Amino acid sequence: MYDLVPGLPAGTEMVILFFLLLALRVPVAFSLGLSALYAMWQIGFGLELAGDLIATGITKFSLLAIPFFILAGTLMGSLGIAERMIRFFRVLIGATPGGMGVVGTVVCLFWGAVSGSGPASVAAIGPMIIKGMVEDGYPKPYAAGLVCTGAALSIVIPPSIGLVIYGVIAETSISKLFLAAILPGLFMGLIMLLTLPLAKPGGGRSATLEALSPAPHAGRPYLVQLWLSFKDSFWGLMTPVVILGGIYSGIFTPTEAALVATVYALLVGGLIYRTLTFRGLYDSLSNAAASSATVMLVVAYASLFGWVVTVEDLVGSYSGALLGLSGNEMTILLVIMLILLVAGMFMDAVTVMFICLPIFLPVVRELGWDPVWFGVLVMVNLAIGLITPPVGINLYVAANVTRLPIERVARGATPFLLVCLVGLVVIAFVPQLSLALLGPAN
Repeated sequence: MYDLVPGLPAGTEMVILFFLLLALRVPVAFSLGLSALYAMWQIGFGLELAGDLIATGITKFSLLAIPFFILAGTLMGSLGIAERMIRFFRVLIGATPGGMGVVGTVVCLFWGAVSGSGPASVAAIGPMIIKGMVEDGYPKPYAAGLVCTGAALSIVIPPSIGLVIYGVIAETSISKLFLAAILPGLFMGLIMLLTLPLAKPGGGRSATLEALSPAPHAGRPYLVQLWLSFKDSFWGLMTPVVILGGIYSGIFTPTEAALVATVYALLVGGLIYRTLTFRGLYDSLSNAAASSATVMLVVAYASLFGWVVTVEDLVGSYSGALLGLSGNEMTILLVIMLILLVAGMFMDAVTVMFICLPIFLPVVRELGWDPVWFGVLVMVNLAIGLITPPVGINLYVAANVTRLPIERVARGATPFLLVCLVGLVVIAFVPQLSLALLGPAN
């Protein structure tokens, strides 16, 4: 039997082959599947087992939240709900120092509570926010960088697809993860605002309130504009209230909340705003299906990869090696964070979790760390990965939206990358920030 690297265990060969396929630009899902099938063949298990493993990996009730949250976010964008929310925040905040920079940050955080997906958030709200920021005097690459970073926090701000997947892998309460992520997500958004004074040219013009508040309310007194824009956007602004309120009041589970969000978006678009059309619905379903398929394909093939990791006891050997690096818990934590940051530069968040978490979670349990806090920490690490070259997917989406070279978008995102790293350190070394809302019972 042919060995890729003679003398190495099949599991280690699988990991090497996976990164080799990635280097050859094979899609992540297929890199996972092919490397896992190779390892199964090396071990001597019949490949007919692959179908059962894939089915077992994706037939989990909690994973239903992924396609429905993606669909809900897509519908919110296509039905004009996002535009109405942006108009309200432009009126509410637009005349304050920082103008559209503040608006963009707030809207990105708010949209994170609707979409749950970073790239989807960039595509849905990016064009409107970037246009407003450029009109307000911000450089276009900087505006694109702000949207990339704010949208990346969509996997931190609940409801988060990333937290759903973490909860499934770690067998941790998704409701607790959602609650724990609220304060860290808001904290990351607040420190983003620290970069705004550095980016806006001192002599640059500032958009007036009338410019920031398009028809039909432009030119009216501020309070009138605020009230009319609030009425227009009210049902969209209620979306996170419906989703999170229903979860924490016990009316429905996080998985059921995804379906509720989808139905709510359809009702608002069809019965209240009257923007729902058959063509728009078809486009939303098509886009959501493509995005969901990408994620679920990774989940499916990651189940094969994870099975080999378990059979070959890579978890025991790698986690043991990690624990043996140092007797200092903080050193181990820094190593884990560094691994997550580097992995996030080259792989999407879902793939990183399926590969790394089986190794890291035994370490978390051995050291007595809170798995809920660790889940939030993982999400912040992976959110930073979404804006970190060379494979920060949010950068590519923003480059497509703005027609700028990705290098310019990456430079625009650099100030946010630096402050996010500062925020990551705070969240890592101040666990109370994540656990405060859970109460002493946690």
